Formats: sequence, C-alpha cells, structure tokens
Amino acid sequence: MKTAQRFFLGFLAIVAGPCFAQGVLQQLPPGPIGQPAKTVVFIASDYRNGGVMGVYRGFEEAAQKLGWQIRVEDGGGMRATLAARLKQVVATRPHGIVIGGFDSADFVEEIAAAKRNRIVLVGWHAAKNSGPTTDLFVNVSTIPVDVAHIAADYVIRDAMASQKQVGVVIFNDEQFAVANAKTEAMKKAIEACRGYTGCKVLAVENVSISDVAAEIPAIVPRLVATHGAAWTYSLAINDVYFDEINYPLVAAGRADIVNVSAGDGSDKALGRIRAGVSRQAATVAEPMKMQGYQLADELNRAFAGAPPSNYQSKPILVTADLLKSAGREGIEADRGFVAEYSAIWGRK
Repeated sequence: MKTAQRFFLGFLAIVAGPCFAQGVLQQLPPGPIGQPAKTVVFIASDYRNGGVMGVYRGFEEAAQKLGWQIRVEDGGGMRATLAARLKQVVATRPHGIVIGGFDSADFVEEIAAAKRNRIVLVGWHAAKNSGPTTDLFVNVSTIPVDVAHIAADYVIRDAMASQKQVGVVIFNDEQFAVANAKTEAMKKAIEACRGYTGCKVLAVENVSISDVAAEIPAIVPRLVATHGAAWTYSLAINDVYFDEINYPLVAAGRADIVNVSAGDGSDKALGRIRAGVSRQAATVAEPMKMQGYQLADELNRAFAGAPPSNYQSKPILVTADLLKSAGREGIEADRGFVAEYSAIWGRK
C-alpha cells in the first residue's frame, strides 16, 4: 500500500468514529435503576441480516443483566410476515417491543395497536433518523448520512491514491428509508467528487436484502456487460451484497472491482476484510453490541417514566489495518459501556 494511502486510511479510521483503543468518546448519560420483571420481544426483520442479529446479541446480554424475559421473532424479510409477527406479539401484551431493522411507519395498524396496549416501542434502524419518533420512544442507529459519506469518501480517496477512475454501482434495498437515505447521500458524494475529477455513479441496483443470494449472480454479468471497464467500485447499504458478489466478479473477469459497504460490519464481512479473501476493502460498521445495550437502556428509561437518553453512537470505518490492530478482541473490544450501563442499572 502506498504511503499516502496508508496515511489517509489511518486518518479516516480515527475521524469516522470511536476507534476502540480510544474508548467511549461520549460519556453515557445517567439513568434510572434497572426495572425488574419485564417481558420484551425483539422482532427481527430477517435472521439472515448480520447487523440485526449482532444488535440482538448485545440486547440479549443486556436484558439478561436486567433480569428480563425476552424472545426473538423472525420476519424473514417479508412485509406480510413482519405484520403477522407484530400482530401476534402485540396480542401477548409484552411490556416492550424492539423493532429490529424495519420501518415502523410501514405498519400503521400494528403500531397503533401496540400503543393502545401501552407497549413501549423502541427500534434499531426502524426510522430514517435516530432518536425519538412519532412511533418510537427511541430509534437507535448511527446517522445514515454520516455512514454514507464515510463509505463514499473512502472510495474517492482510494481512487486518488491508486490513480484510477471512479465508476460506482450502488446496491440498495429501496423498501427501507434508512437504506434510501444512505444511497442518496452516497450518490451525491460520489457525483460531487471532492478533491478528484470524473467520478460517476453508473447505476443504482435495487435488490431486496432477502433476495441477494438469488439475484446477485445474474446481476453481476449484466452490469459487467453494460458498463465494462468503467465499473471500478461498488458501494452497498449492507454487507450482505458482498457475501455473494465475489465469485460472480471473478467468473466475469472483474476481480479488480473494489467493494465498500456503508453498513453494517457483519461477522462475514469482517472475516473477509481481515483475511483479504475478497475485493471488499472496507465496511462502515456500527457498534452493534453497544447499540443492543442502548436499546435495553432506552426501554428501561421508558419503563421508569424517564426521558430518552439522547445518546448518539458513531460509525466506525473498518479496514484490514484496523482489524489487525484490534487483534483477537475484535472491533467491539470492551470500551467500558458494559460496566457503565451495569452501573447505571445497579447491576453487576
């Protein structure tokens, strides 16, 4: 790697978000003691989404510390299934529901029923913006536009360092507001091409996350035939697109295309970035375990009649260099949040 490129990537890893050796950059706000004997259901958009399940694992650990009863339901990536799961869960009248990775605004009747039953609703990637919403006590996420800009800037700077053209295909799932916000921000950032010249967005491919495995093998040769050598980079709203893209690119003779994900730091993505076994150079990860703990904390605040925390987590640019420096502890090495939340709740 060239010296200038290595310097830039190291710089981006610092400015993009909390590098784990630096600890928590923003102190957690004080909150109420743990509220016991609560039942909470986490409804996952799709078990196959590594980000959703990574957050669930953090939430599960936090909920166990609080002494809550929890269960998880799978929506399978299908709107009808999610609606049915929501309706069924509301009928059991838990104290809280976590909307895990799908838009609450798409389920007006089910959300209204939950509110009538005084069920506390929190979400992860369940609205376009983080913080309190009309439907949710709190929506937990990084700021989508920040994630998108980090990914797009990486592409431009990588091209500058290697002196190559920027021709980008963006993979999106248009059924999610968060995904659309990321895609629009990435598109604008690439077209602005700050500090470089001639950047182009060649196409925006809308592929449902649940259909990626079936559709990507056919989409890649079509894109290669359409755009040829002009296609030099891929951006995606989720790592799952790059779970399936490596073999089709190799088969099409395009193992040179560099892939960068604007979310979410799945285990598969981190493994291939660390090992260098694919052309995915980076992902913009979220501190998923920490966000799982935040979901539990926001629910606990609501149960206690306290206001939301207003805590805003930061995205992390993950490259092979960052993973190497993190070592076996991984990118979610203990930054102190487990001890801090446990102290807030009065639990060990």
